[in-house]
Amino acid sequence: AFPSPSAFVEHAHVDVAPSAKAEGEGKASSAGPATLLDARDYTGAITLVEFNRKLFFDAKHASGWQARTGGAAGFDWVEGKQQQLTDEEHREDEQERLWMAYAAFHLGDFKKALATYQSMIDTGSNDQMIHVYMGCCLLGLGWHAEAEERALQGSACPLQNRLLFHLAHRLNDESKLMGHHQKLADSTLDQLSLASIHYLRNHFQEATDIYKRLLLENRDYTALNVYVALCYYKLDYYDVSLEILAAYLQSYPDSAVALNLKACNQFRLYDGKAAEAELAPLTKEAPSIEKIDSRLVRHNIVVFQNGERALQVLPPLVDVVPEARLNLVIYHMHHGEVQEAFELMKDVEPTSPQEYILKGVTNLAIGQQMESREHLKVAQQYFQLLGSSASECDTIPGRQCMASCFFILRQFDDVLIYLSSIEAYFPSDATFQYNYAIARAAAGKYVEAEQALLALASGTEAELVSRDYIFQMWLARCLVMNGKARQAWEIYLKMEGTQESFAMLQLLANDCYRAGSFLYSAKAFETLERLDPNPEYWEGKRGACVGAFQQIIALKERKDVLREVLSVLKSSRNPQAVYLSGVMTRWGDVHGCVL
Repeated sequence: AFPSPSAFVEHAHVDVAPSAKAEGEGKASSAGPATLLDARDYTGAITLVEFNRKLFFDAKHASGWQARTGGAAGFDWVEGKQQQLTDEEHREDEQERLWMAYAAFHLGDFKKALATYQSMIDTGSNDQMIHVYMGCCLLGLGWHAEAEERALQGSACPLQNRLLFHLAHRLNDESKLMGHHQKLADSTLDQLSLASIHYLRNHFQEATDIYKRLLLENRDYTALNVYVALCYYKLDYYDVSLEILAAYLQSYPDSAVALNLKACNQFRLYDGKAAEAELAPLTKEAPSIEKIDSRLVRHNIVVFQNGERALQVLPPLVDVVPEARLNLVIYHMHHGEVQEAFELMKDVEPTSPQEYILKGVTNLAIGQQMESREHLKVAQQYFQLLGSSASECDTIPGRQCMASCFFILRQFDDVLIYLSSIEAYFPSDATFQYNYAIARAAAGKYVEAEQALLALASGTEAELVSRDYIFQMWLARCLVMNGKARQAWEIYLKMEGTQESFAMLQLLANDCYRAGSFLYSAKAFETLERLDPNPEYWEGKRGACVGAFQQIIALKERKDVLREVLSVLKSSRNPQAVYLSGVMTRWGDVHGCVL
């Protein structure tokens, strides 16, 4: 029900990292901020810098006697607040604040980092790189236009180009994207940035090629194995992804990113229970899902548990974890909350196959609900865009999209072409078999459709389909067209008195007439006439009764059927009924019918 766990890693290689080492490498051997940062102890670095700055300013701002300058003898009383920082002290404090902002950025506390950089500008710093750093923070906050504006105020450098490269992608500016692409060098950080853009644009093979090349050149950058594994996961090579991760997890068994990716692979290969077990090291200390520190893990636990507590966990993650919005849409769709699902996707400009599919599905659902041809047209276009694309046309989702496109266009022979090509992949999928059966019926292949629908009615979904009146109507139509009108009439008798029984009567009245099952058509029109004295129902009943009479005369129907036909006619007050009854009665008397 929830097909999209998130193996999300923020691929935005724009900042300069202390190293490209994996988690756990390089423990602190001294208490300096740089040492703590090399050990990835960002919280420790922030704490140390804040502590040192407090000690320094407490001492600096303390009042007391101070020796006179210029060789003069004696001391002067100095108020602490009046002491200005020397140039050297100002440079040292600026360096401390740079460390603090850097650590906050890598902790994901972009607002703290941004505020720290702003305070440096407010106190007179003329370092133009601060504007670039602030642009990185704004990118992290999702404020892309502001990030671009700030970055352009900074110094031209490789970091600025990488930042603007990513912002051009986020702002969908292809012209700028290509311009910054051309400025990328062959350096490790520039190539990492290029690989991340390939990944974000769903060019996973190109990203994989770059990561593999960088690994060959930098054997100690073992964390790149996780990116390679992530790309293989996106390419649906789950076994390969697990194999690459296994070597990395031997060295760093507590890596949250790697464990999460392993869980996603297990979910795709097996089930949610197997995936959830992989996350146990990250969740065992949390008393409930809401208390799990990692937003990514909270999201995936919901997915692995088939949507349990989705409404509590997913909404706050919609703009944080890329798949959260999509999974919340799926949750609403599965619970019949079409409007809520549509609102979530309404303003999304799709870039991934999943987004195109959900845009199509939500527009289709709202179009059916509101009987809006405009929404149905939009849905058809989204399905066609994805299904006919070069990258998706030969995939299972791509062919499902084309089948959906032709379903909306009511070109059912084309629907069958696409569904038959992927039937082998859904041998026990009730939803697929349902749609395939209906497509067959709509294409006039009633024998095959009847067999498929009866198989569903006796399978694991029997109870569910027995309550689905659309299913019952399609089954009734197939039975009628296959000369089994009596069985179709029995379906109606089980539904009699329900809200949907009137629609079933209309279907039986018309389909039985078309198929030449005039007796049951007459019965259906008789009931419709009794419920709604519409002249059209009398005309239908009259034609069906005459048709049944003709079949009796031609020996295509039993003579005792005439008694039922007369009973149907006598229930009507129309003068023509009396005339027709008389004709039929006289014929019956002559031919020895027991009336």
